[in-house]
Amino acid sequence: MLQSTLLRLQGLPLLQGLVIGNEQHRFLIAEQLRQLGALGRNILLEPVGRNTAPAIALAALHALEGGQDPLLLVLAADHVISDTEALHEAIHLAAQHAAEGSLVTFGVVPDRAETGYGYVQQGEPVGQGVYSVAAFVEKPSVEVATQYLAGGQHLWNSGMFMFRASRYVEELQKFRPDILLACRHALTEPESDQNFIRVKRDAFEACPSDSIDYAVMEKTDAAVVVPLAAGWSDVGAFAALWDVLPKDEQGNAFKGDVMSVDSHNSLVMAESALVATIGVRDLVVVQTKDAVLVADRDKAQEVKGIVAALRETGRTEHQLHRQVYRPWGSYDSIDSGPRYQVKRITVQPGAKLSVQKHHHRSEHWVVVSGTALVTLGEQQHLLSENQSIYVPVGEVHALENPGKMPLDLIEVQVGSYLGEDDIVRLDDRYGRT
Repeated sequence: MLQSTLLRLQGLPLLQGLVIGNEQHRFLIAEQLRQLGALGRNILLEPVGRNTAPAIALAALHALEGGQDPLLLVLAADHVISDTEALHEAIHLAAQHAAEGSLVTFGVVPDRAETGYGYVQQGEPVGQGVYSVAAFVEKPSVEVATQYLAGGQHLWNSGMFMFRASRYVEELQKFRPDILLACRHALTEPESDQNFIRVKRDAFEACPSDSIDYAVMEKTDAAVVVPLAAGWSDVGAFAALWDVLPKDEQGNAFKGDVMSVDSHNSLVMAESALVATIGVRDLVVVQTKDAVLVADRDKAQEVKGIVAALRETGRTEHQLHRQVYRPWGSYDSIDSGPRYQVKRITVQPGAKLSVQKHHHRSEHWVVVSGTALVTLGEQQHLLSENQSIYVPVGEVHALENPGKMPLDLIEVQVGSYLGEDDIVRLDDRYGRT
């Protein structure tokens, strides 16, 4: 969905996209951008989440560096938009008003009495197809939402915006100077390694948490709204994903290896194994390499409760995953047990793991496909498909892909301790310690 967000902007006269995300997702984001050819020091990392007002403040302040003052098009990565042409028309319309100092929000023309979204009430026209904002409204009851739909003056609050970077900073200074000050401190001498821009952790942790709606848009007198009818959906929950996916004659949406008998109106997603359903209705079933979720479709958004329970009981499934992304590629923890662990490692062309050693484990590498350049002590070895090498405990070693195709290999670790913190990095092109 992150890739889709960027791809639907093709054809617009845009600068390089800036992605704002959490520190723990950095390599996942980088891989998605790399696949699009859109990676280049354009990932701004938040050490902690502080909602949308501070995130956009970081983007605006970063954009203003070097004397530039571009228009910012603020998008979320969990939206589905089926009519790209209509989106582009709305963006062109918004840009005219944003360039003149307005803070533009995009209001989705509703097609049902939806209670899961906030609303924007249209005011007077300020141009063709653009209106002042009369009010922002919280998620309504069914009765109120029905009235909004019939009245034709209320739009869904999409969470998409456009404004000049300096204008957002001005309005944030006016209404939430505490947020702006914290973000300025966080961006003082930002660290940069490879494609990441890192802010100061202590300063950003001290920043108040608030949404752009509460912090700025509901208070400013410069807000305008552009109605958008582009097949928009906010896919923030599994039920919303079921809404937008194609379905079979029984109303089921399937993804992956799924078999179904007498099942209806369900979302079933299989990542790495066959999932079979018999006689079920209105369920969400999600199978990943890490866990399986089974929920009533109308209750699936309450998965946050499961995450909270995992955290409270000291489990790690909400933090540690089989598939882990790194700047050089990724690894998948296939199997593990007492004193052993098996991983499938993928190294991107031209990438290299750090020069390192381990105190508690040995490693055995078997090349599945591609070419591996292995440094072992003072020697280098070039391995191809079905060749292997042994890395003893304490031996300095490195792994590199000198080819033009991804390198896949199987790693078998054996030892008394197999944690990721048993890595002594001696040299790393990605600046990791």
